[in-house]
Amino acid sequence: MKQPGNCYKDETLKDDRDERRNRALNIPIGYRTLKTAIGAASAVAVAQALQLDFFASAGIIAILCIQRTRKKSLMTAWERFAACMLGLAGGSLLFELIGYHPLSIGLLMLLFIPLCVRLRITSGIVTSTVIIFHVYTAGMVTSGLLINETALIVIGVGTALLMNSYIPSNERKLERYQAELEQYYAAIFHRFAEYIRHGDSNWDGKEITKVSALIQEAKNEAMQNLENHIMRYEDTFYHYFKMREKQLDIIERLMPMLTSIDYHVKQADMLAAFMDDLADGVHPANTAYKFIDKLEELKESYRDMKLPSTREEFEARSALAHVVKELDDYLAIKQQFKTKKRYGVLETGN
Repeated sequence: MKQPGNCYKDETLKDDRDERRNRALNIPIGYRTLKTAIGAASAVAVAQALQLDFFASAGIIAILCIQRTRKKSLMTAWERFAACMLGLAGGSLLFELIGYHPLSIGLLMLLFIPLCVRLRITSGIVTSTVIIFHVYTAGMVTSGLLINETALIVIGVGTALLMNSYIPSNERKLERYQAELEQYYAAIFHRFAEYIRHGDSNWDGKEITKVSALIQEAKNEAMQNLENHIMRYEDTFYHYFKMREKQLDIIERLMPMLTSIDYHVKQADMLAAFMDDLADGVHPANTAYKFIDKLEELKESYRDMKLPSTREEFEARSALAHVVKELDDYLAIKQQFKTKKRYGVLETGN
């Protein structure tokens, strides 16, 4: 008879095993995984239906050629096709001249790999090695073998290109990145305005850290979006995130400037009101020029005011002037940003 403690321990171990089993079964299947599985099966099925020798190799070639983006898939397919044809020709020639023994394979690799590097088709080395070993295994070069291997290459590469002909657009994801960034920028400027008004704040600046990481993620996603369009050489989303990155540099420079202001002046309230307007103006419409005009009006108001009467007031107003100069640069960066309407609406306030 088991002791109660042992029963509890056995039940606990069973629960742990069940939990691990459930986690193991809960494996997410991504779009690329599904595409690779279908592509490999299709390539093997076609090669087998044509009664080709080594038909499973068509699936290997297809798997190696399926990539994350259309452009990368096309480049990889070309490199692998060229390397396979080169390997087929080189292997056939060398094996027939020297013989079918391991030393021939070693010599072929010594010549073949540097040539692939020179021709910039290194991604096809592994794939072409499979074809070379087929020739070696056959022990004789015949027209049937050459047709068989060429067919395997065409089926594998062709299936991969067919599977990569459709890739879901990630532009909605990029638009979500854009919206999230604008929310962070609005929050940051509201925080700046609060600090200018009250001089103290419990804000830890975490939004700035999050923005930096978010911009990097967004740029990577934008590059993937660019590579999914074969004939496109630039991407407005990428330029947009680069523009925001430049603006972030200015925001980071503003932080120490604002914290150095330890004397409250009337001009600070005016600047805080402008920053609140700036934060509220972050929306899908290019209104940067309006804020440039408002900033000019603010600078004009500063110039019309009396000169500072104390050293503390002078230092505070001098620091505010530096902040205004940085804001001028911030808005100038946005004003220089140009969108291409065919890629979607990307205009933002500031």
